Amino acid sequence: MKENYRKGIIYKNTEISPNIYELVLEGDFHGIPGQFYMLRGWDWLDPFLSRPISIADIESGKIKFLYEVKGRGTHIISKLKKGDTLSLLGPLGNGFDMQMEGRIALITGGIGIAPMLYLAKKLSGEIHIYSGFRNNAYFLDQIRPYVKTVKIATENGSIGHKGFITEIFDPKDFELVYACGPTPMMEVVLKMCKGIVPVFVSMENHMACGIGACLGCTIETIRGMERVCKEGPVFKGEEVVFND
Repeated sequence: MKENYRKGIIYKNTEISPNIYELVLEGDFHGIPGQFYMLRGWDWLDPFLSRPISIADIESGKIKFLYEVKGRGTHIISKLKKGDTLSLLGPLGNGFDMQMEGRIALITGGIGIAPMLYLAKKLSGEIHIYSGFRNNAYFLDQIRPYVKTVKIATENGSIGHKGFITEIFDPKDFELVYACGPTPMMEVVLKMCKGIVPVFVSMENHMACGIGACLGCTIETIRGMERVCKEGPVFKGEEVVFND
C-alpha cells in the first residue's frame, strides 16, 4: 500500500474553528463528492495508520480537506505549514450519486459537513443545507453561494436553533436527501425519511487501511456486513441496518 501514496504540497492549513482545520494541497488530484483520501504527514511508523479524510473540494490544481483534530495523527497534520508535504492515497471509496435534480436537502452533523461543499457545487436542482454543531458553526460561508437556504442548529443555542438539526428538518419538503454526520443523527434522518423521500448517507466509521483489506470498518447492511471504505462510504439509506 505504501508505494501507492504520492506527495501533495501544503498551500494552506488553517484552524477555522476550535480543533477544526481547513487543509489545501497543491497538485493534480481528482475524485467525486463523497470519496476520501488516506493522508499521512509523517515518515515514521508511529502512528502506524494513515488518516481517512473526505474530499471537501477540488478546483484549480488544488484539493481541499476539512478535518477535526482528535488523535495523534491529526494533531501532527495540524502542525504542518505551507510548503510542507503530505503523502496521500486516493481517491478511495464510492461517492454520492449525483444524477439527481429537484428539491434537495443536505443534512450534516459536526465534521460531517466536510463533503458538502464539493457536493453542492456539483448538484443540479434547488439545494438546502441543514447543519448541526455542538456550539460553533463553521465552513458554511463557503457553501452558501451554492445553496438556496442555510439552516443551523447548535446544542447550546449559540447560533440558530437550540437543539438538534433533525428537529427543524421536514422530509416532506424534499425529493432527495444527502446526509453525513454522527451515527445517531444518521439513524434519526433515515427514520424520518423512510417511505417519504430517498436518502443517501455517507457513513462515518474507523478505518485502518482504507482499501478494503483489513475489514476493520464494516457495518451491517441488508446484504450483510460491508466495508465503509470499499462498498461505501456512501450507501443508499435503505441499505444500512442500525442495531438499536
